This record gives sequence, structure tokens and C-alpha cells, in this order.
Amino acid sequence: MTALRLAPLCQTDGSFSAGDRYPLASASPYGKTVLENGVRVVTESLEGLRSVSVGVLVDCGSKDESEAEAGLAHLCEHLLFQGTGGRDALEIARQVDGFGSAGGFTTRDYTCYYATTLDDYQYYALDLLGDILLNSTFPTHSLVRERQAILSEIERGRDVPEQYVQNLAKMESWRGNSLGRPVAGDAEAIARHTREDAIYFLQRNYTPDRIVIAAAGHLDHEDFVAQTRDAFWRLLGHCDTVRRECPVFHPGVTIESINSTQSYLCLTIPAPGYADRDRYVVHVLNRILGGGFSSRLLHTLREEAGLVYEVHSEYHAYRDGGMITIEGSTQLEHVPDVASLLLSTVSDLLSERTPVDAEELWRAKTHLRVEHLIASEDAHTRMCRLATQELYFGCFLEAGEVLSKIDEVDLTAISRFCHEHQNEFSNAPLVVAGPIQKEQELRVRLMDSMEEFAGQTKAT
Repeated sequence: MTALRLAPLCQTDGSFSAGDRYPLASASPYGKTVLENGVRVVTESLEGLRSVSVGVLVDCGSKDESEAEAGLAHLCEHLLFQGTGGRDALEIARQVDGFGSAGGFTTRDYTCYYATTLDDYQYYALDLLGDILLNSTFPTHSLVRERQAILSEIERGRDVPEQYVQNLAKMESWRGNSLGRPVAGDAEAIARHTREDAIYFLQRNYTPDRIVIAAAGHLDHEDFVAQTRDAFWRLLGHCDTVRRECPVFHPGVTIESINSTQSYLCLTIPAPGYADRDRYVVHVLNRILGGGFSSRLLHTLREEAGLVYEVHSEYHAYRDGGMITIEGSTQLEHVPDVASLLLSTVSDLLSERTPVDAEELWRAKTHLRVEHLIASEDAHTRMCRLATQELYFGCFLEAGEVLSKIDEVDLTAISRFCHEHQNEFSNAPLVVAGPIQKEQELRVRLMDSMEEFAGQTKAT
């Protein structure tokens, strides 16, 4: 067999190639190898641990589905744990319980299968992950059962208003684009998918050139690569790149009646994608806006006005686009006032009527730095970073580089970003869900606030 050889952590053009050897610094805990079939293997050796976290990241999520295939990526993730040629679902579950923990999740951009175990059982975790990806049989009885499980998952999401309103906001914001559809699909789509649909989707998308295998913990890179090759060498094929349209925001107001005691609001602000040069600026802005106890939104809406218990913002970034979601809840009668105050707070920041000051900037960057370092103490988090950074950048960004980029964000960079994106901010849509009464009257008041917001944020 041909020996596996190291590839560079990151080539200048972000590309990778099999068969080239590049020396790594002797003290570097990172390793990257491209197997002969095109699978990328990236590792980080962590001193002082007995655990290893392994992940198989597939560059396939709901973004890769046609409208007729909605929910298939998530369905495939479920089905891969339901039996292979050598293990049935119960044997898979028992093996997982024997070596640690395992699972999977689907996002808009990718699907990830992972396992965490002791270093002694690393091979067993890899062998299991390789088996389910290469040898799953998609039993018909399991398809029926997993369809029902996903329908229950969808219904449970409706019972969690915060989750429901965010999904609804993404659907309305990116209407007509695959990024706007719920990852789990809907009941109608799930009911029509067949075993053959799932097998075809898997074979088309789960190819070596779209797979990153990452591990972090107590490991040796060369040993891990050899074990990975044993588990995945039979994976063959190639997937042609499909050009997707970037999502376009659809401004407006959406009101939906749901069974809840509070009314939930979600405003979505256009933001750059995962690998955009301004991503660190967006992280800092998000932290100032609604990412902490001292954020503007929490201070204004709770501490000063007393209109909400909680309000926060999050930066959601994908390959083809991103958004900042701003979410909160209040009593129905306070919805117009909360919306008005929320929108004015956001527009004051983005239009720089109340610009970021030096103290706010320092607090936001300090918070991000601390958060990044604390999260780095977990092997699973380190593994996920390895995998996603290889997916989006083709290399690993060391903690020092990330922290340095955060430190580089200054008041000038924030001002430039706000100025360059003013017209995009004005396209923000607003979603309200709750025990709605007098919907037309509420809609008129919210539309007035949204028109004012658009006028305040739009460049003149």
C-alpha cells in the first residue's frame, strides 16, 4: 500500500493535493493529510487528555437539496444509524455505549457525524463511523420509523416558540432559496421520500472530495491517519460543484398566531457569509448589539424600559450568506413598543447616530476572547473547529491568529462596515408570533416602525 503523506496546513491558494509532503514545525500539534481517494484528515494533538473527539464532516446540507428533496439531508443523517451490512441498529447503539458517545447533526451547509471516546478506543469509533457511511443498508422498516421521528422533531420545534420564530424568520428572509428552508424539511416532504431517494442523495453527495475527517485529543497524527485509511479507503467518487444563488433578503412584516402566552419577535439583519473578510467585525458588532449582559438591546429594552425579560442577537453564517437574528419576547400589548424600541436601537448603531465607543469595543473584544479560550478547553469544540475551518478555508486557524483578528477590529473598521452595508440593513424583515389579536391594527403599527427603520438605516 502507498504510504500516506502530510499535506500543508494551508497552501497559498487554499487548495489541497494528495501525495505532496510538507514539513510541519516540530512543536506543532496540528496535522493534515489528504488520502489518495481525496478525503482530508486533520488532527490536533492535545496534551493532558485521555479523550479523543472524532468527526466526519460532509459538505452536504439542506443547501444541496432541490425543492423536491427538502429534508433529505437530515433524513439520511437519521438513517445512517439504523443498520449496516454487519451491524443492526441495536448493535450500533451498544457499541456506542461501549466506547463513549456518538451522534450526528445536519445544518444548512453540512452534515456531521461524531464520536467521543478514550484514546484506547479511537479505532473502534473510526471503524463504526466508516461502517455507517460506507455500508448502511437503509432498512425499509427504519425509514418508516425515522420519518415518524423527524415529524415528531418538527412538531416539537413548534412547541418551542423561540425556535419556531427563528425558523419562520429565516424562511421569510430567504424565501425561494434553499438556505431559507427548514433543515428538517416539512411533513409533506418527509412523507414522500423513499428509500431509493435517500440512497441516491447519499451516493451523489457523500463523495471523498466533500469529506473532512477531524480529530482532537490524545492522539498521534500518523496513527490516526492509518486508522482512518483502514476505515474509509473504499470511499470513491467525485461530486461536481453546483453553483448556487446567494440568498436575497425579502423585507416586510410577518405575523403568525401560535399557542403561547407571550409574543415572540425576530428581526433578521443581512450579514456576510462565514469566510467573509469582515466576519470579525460582525462578531464584535453582534456582541455590542445583543450578545451579552451589557449589550445595548438588553440594557435598553430590559434595564431601562422593563418591556422584556430577555432579548439577544446571534450571528448565523453560512458559505453563501449570513444574518444577525435579534430575538425577544413580551406581552402581546407591548409588541408595538418593543418592536419600535428594538428597531431604533439597531438603527442607531448601524447608522452610527449612536456610534460604538472605545469602552464598548473593548468589552466586546474581551468577551469574544474569553469565550473563544474557554470553549477551547473542550476536545469536541476543538474538533468541530478543525473540521469547519478546513471546510470553509482549506486550513486551520490557530487560536493566536483568531484572537489577533479580533484585536484588529477597531472603530474605523466598524464605521467602514456600517457605511458599506447601509442599504442592505434596510432590507431587514420582522417576524412576530404569539397569541395575536387585532392583527390588522398590529400589522399597520409594525409596518410604520419598519418603514421608519428602513429610512434611518438606508444610505442617503
